[in-house]
Amino acid sequence: MAAGPEMLAELRRLRARVPQLTGALVAGVDGLVLAHDTPGVEAEGVAALTATALAVAVRLADTTGQGDFRELLVRGVYGYVATYAAGESAVLTVLAQDRVNVGRLHLESRRSGARVGELVDAAERARVPVPAAPAATRTRSARTPRPTTTEPRTTTES
Repeated sequence: MAAGPEMLAELRRLRARVPQLTGALVAGVDGLVLAHDTPGVEAEGVAALTATALAVAVRLADTTGQGDFRELLVRGVYGYVATYAAGESAVLTVLAQDRVNVGRLHLESRRSGARVGELVDAAERARVPVPAAPAATRTRSARTPRPTTTEPRTTTES
C-alpha cells in the first residue's frame, strides 16, 4: 500500500506526542497489519486479536443501539490497549503504560486515527478503479416504436 510510509510516520509522531505509548499499529478490519511501530510486540498477533475484539465491540455497540464503532479501551494491570476507528476499513491500536494520561491518549489517538483513516481510504480509492460513467442513453423519438410486451410463455407438464 502506497500510504504505508506515511502511516508509519504518523504512528511515530503519535508515539512522540504521547511518550507513555509502548507501541502503535494500523490494521485492516480483517486483522492484516498495514503499518506498525511495536518494539518487542508481535504486530501480527496483536492485529489478529484486534480484529476479534473489534467484531465483538461492533456487535455490542450495534446491539445496544450505540451506533457505529468508534473506540475500544482495555485496561490491564500493566497498562492499556486502545483501538480507534481509522476510516472505513482500518483501525489504529495503541499500547500504553499504566501511568498514561488517558484523556491525552484519547485526544492524540483519535487525531492520529482520523489521519490514518484518510490515508487508508485514499489508498483504497486509488487502488480500486472507479467504474466508467454509463454511456448516454438514447431517447426514443416519436417515430421509434416501443417494444411490445408479450405474455410470458407457460410450459405444460407431460
